[in-house]
Amino acid sequence: MSKASDTLVVGKVGAPYGVKGWVKITSYTDYPAGIFDYKPWLIRQGDSLKELQVDLWREQGKSLIAKLVGVEDRDAADRLKNLEICIIADQLPPLEEGDYYWRDLVGLKVVTEKGYDLGTIRELFETGSNDVLVVKANVNDAFGQKERMLPFLMEQVVKKVDLAAKTMVVDWDPEF
Repeated sequence: MSKASDTLVVGKVGAPYGVKGWVKITSYTDYPAGIFDYKPWLIRQGDSLKELQVDLWREQGKSLIAKLVGVEDRDAADRLKNLEICIIADQLPPLEEGDYYWRDLVGLKVVTEKGYDLGTIRELFETGSNDVLVVKANVNDAFGQKERMLPFLMEQVVKKVDLAAKTMVVDWDPEF
């Protein structure tokens, strides 16, 4: 079985749906039904991962529901409620050149084109217009910043991403 560090959370098992073992599914994938493209699912129970197979699934109104192999009644379905649905990271599809998974960007060192070390990417989040990098500044930041938020705009702000060197070069004024 894979280690937890090799996995990604792609959704969550919800409440039972009916009495025959169906469960509601909350999907964190861009296209909600895309969660069913990943096989097998790994359900996190405490520190361990248990493999689950989806037998059937369908859209129910605006929700997703699934019948999982071995889950035959409402009680068994209820025991899975609120558990995370994980996949092995290697199941993610390969990306085009210049596209990145957020998980690969977190932890990169961010430096300006002039060589100023802005800090390390702590997280990313979406806004209506573009994604945003949250960069945790170094303790000895010359401008007194604790963190910076930079728009994740390739070519305009982000000039180069080097995953092997764990660095990102940006066109950004360190005073911001």
